[in-house]
Amino acid sequence: MKVFIIVDIQNDFIPGGALAVPEGDKIIPIINLLQKHFDLIVATQDWHPPNHGSFASNHEGKKPGEIIKLSGLDQILWPDHCVQGTKGAEFVKDLDITRLARVFQKGTDPEIDSYSTFYDNAHRKSTGLGNYFKEKGIQEVYLAGLATDYCVKFSALDAVELGFKTHVIQDACRGVNLSPADTQKALEQMKNSGAEIIQSGDILKSFT
Repeated sequence: MKVFIIVDIQNDFIPGGALAVPEGDKIIPIINLLQKHFDLIVATQDWHPPNHGSFASNHEGKKPGEIIKLSGLDQILWPDHCVQGTKGAEFVKDLDITRLARVFQKGTDPEIDSYSTFYDNAHRKSTGLGNYFKEKGIQEVYLAGLATDYCVKFSALDAVELGFKTHVIQDACRGVNLSPADTQKALEQMKNSGAEIIQSGDILKSFT
């Protein structure tokens, strides 16, 4: 059984948002088109408390882009984003959410960030997504969303580690690119881990 994971299509991650991913809105029509080809679709949301440790505003004198230690891990500091209950944390209105079976929220612990849809960044706590897939008999996962070089990448790496046949739909993702080559490096890292990098057209052909 195959599942489509839609990663963090939230207002704060598209142009005009607090942590906008360049062209983040461009992938929404592709994601909507792909959904009809899957029997099971889940989505994730960054869902941070206001005091989250990844927010530069919670560290006096620090600015977004600086790196600190948070729960023993290197942590990039970000602008406040996807704060629980705010408009920025909501799904983008153009995203079709009528087919979603479940929504999994991540980044809820103020002491540690959670890029992956499966675990926090130290793998101390699970979001429950992996167990949900095992209960459903999922064997293959298809990933799309934001951002290629963070949440999509770490989700793909964990999916491979958990034993799922993993596909990343490149043209249905966009990267932050704090450094210009970050997205390309992320794609290479995912491919080297065992994930397959595909295009939306490959799915549309294979499901017809």
